[in-house]
Amino acid sequence: MSSLSLVCIVTPALADANNGNWQTAQRWARMLAEHYQVQFTDRWQLGDPAPDAMIALHARRSAASIQAFADAYPDRLLIVALTGTDLYRDIHHDESAQRSLALADRLIVLHERAPLDLPAEYRAKTVACFQSTETRAPILDKSAMHLRALAVGHLRAEKSPQTLFEAARLLAARGRDDICIDHVGAALDAALGSEAEALDQSNAHYRWLGALPHEATRRCIQEAHVLVHPSLMEGGAHVVMEAVCSGTPVLASRISGNVGMLGEGYDGYFPPGDAAAAAALLMRCRDEPAMLRALTRQCAARAHLFEPPREQATLLKLLKGELASR
Repeated sequence: MSSLSLVCIVTPALADANNGNWQTAQRWARMLAEHYQVQFTDRWQLGDPAPDAMIALHARRSAASIQAFADAYPDRLLIVALTGTDLYRDIHHDESAQRSLALADRLIVLHERAPLDLPAEYRAKTVACFQSTETRAPILDKSAMHLRALAVGHLRAEKSPQTLFEAARLLAARGRDDICIDHVGAALDAALGSEAEALDQSNAHYRWLGALPHEATRRCIQEAHVLVHPSLMEGGAHVVMEAVCSGTPVLASRISGNVGMLGEGYDGYFPPGDAAAAAALLMRCRDEPAMLRALTRQCAARAHLFEPPREQATLLKLLKGELASR
């Protein structure tokens, strides 16, 4: 029998969801596997194997597991990792999410500004852990005949696909192949899916690709001239760091989760929900090559934040320190 401590990772999204929560859980499990036994579940309850520590992703959606573990093992380590919907919606009005904050021994947030977005009484037990991805060589021979923009995100309100739709409509006066927007993501909202499908058929600047496997999506990010990320709330978007680590610059809504990844002084922001401003930035990237080069340099300066050894070291320092103190 192994003498390694058992760490249970609770994630409301397992492999079939193909979303950020699952990718985070899977990556953390790999990073911890050499030092701990690791198990996955989408819901922990009394009677399941008793871990030495629990890491629960999502304060609201994992609230039942968090409460059950805290009740059964009040002296064991409980860490809650906060998502964008936790930070910027649920903890402000949902009692179960608020209870998860109070029960947690430590909180993990995924960008450098996030501790300031928490109630003051929880900041001392919060650690910022940038997520990571492997670096990919930039594709240098991208076409000069058009600008290919890419958006990656399942179609749901928090990702604000309507901003992208309207930006594509505002580009209608441009040449047919001048600025092309590809959109990767499943229609989690049927109405948004119908709108995307109709726009795909009617607008030469927009193409909806639907859900793609992760590797295919990474390739699309590498091939794009620019990633557009119009979300209204984010805890730390995978696609932003994947673009940065692929040499693809980003145009993003100025929300805390994006600023916490790209930096306060980044020049590629537009106001959340402002399709005209997003379209204007796309046109600048097409018409002013220096703009695209400047954004690429700014992204490159942040790439070191998203290196796997940095993320792994943060996780291990947190777990080892807390488990040792027990």
